[in-house]
Amino acid sequence: MDALTLVARIAPRATVREVTRADGGHRNRVFRLLEEGGRASVVKIYATPGRERRERHALEALEGVDGVPRLIDRGVTPDGTAWAQLTDGGAWNLQTLTKNLDVIRRAGEILRRVHDSKRPITNLEGGMDGDYIATHYSSTIERLARYRRKLQLPQSVLEAAAEAPPPASSEPVTSHTHPTPDKFLVAENGDVMLVDWEWATLAPPEWDLSLATWSLEGIHDTDAVDAFLAGYGTDAPRERLGSWIGYHAAMQLLDAAESRDTRLPDHDRVVADFAKAVGAS
Repeated sequence: MDALTLVARIAPRATVREVTRADGGHRNRVFRLLEEGGRASVVKIYATPGRERRERHALEALEGVDGVPRLIDRGVTPDGTAWAQLTDGGAWNLQTLTKNLDVIRRAGEILRRVHDSKRPITNLEGGMDGDYIATHYSSTIERLARYRRKLQLPQSVLEAAAEAPPPASSEPVTSHTHPTPDKFLVAENGDVMLVDWEWATLAPPEWDLSLATWSLEGIHDTDAVDAFLAGYGTDAPRERLGSWIGYHAAMQLLDAAESRDTRLPDHDRVVADFAKAVGAS
């Protein structure tokens, strides 16, 4: 069934605006709905039923945690298209919104609440623990070496990365795993909501915290990082998060190399941050 036709059946009287568009059938489609009386919601049409199941499991586990979407309704069409209607988080996000330190601080508070929730967000017994991180870090660097020329990576950087210890990991907690600025939606009143929970699992809190702050610094500056950390309430030194930034940078470079897009939009920054994190700059 066509996505717009499906959305019209779910909310026939609503004004509909598509937020994202499908890309070759590999991405979800998201629609913001404004119904009579001013009620706003979101309808998500999933690329695969498996993605809907994963997100539903996470949202059910996180029910009641402030800053996490609430599931309103869901279903599967006769042709197997899975959809869900969720509470609306707002039209802006931390990537598109002009820097607002109060809002960024609230985003940090949400991530801390998620980490502290201890919810059964995955069926995996240990999720991504320290052993997993160490193994995956090493394999990522090994695979990345195959694409050194394609990515224009200096050999010295790869050698430093191979010699660097894996990121230090705390005990796994309930984690989003991709809390980049575009995932923190912002409403008109300044409320913040963390969305897209398909890949949630148990992971060291440093995974989320480093990715969120590194991404924020790339869009804004260190003030934004300070605000996020203040909201999160952590005393973790930036030096500890630095090794994690190298890990995230390596994964982003590898993803780019193994896809059709050789270079990331901010390729030079990612390479520079990777080199700095592994002590090669």
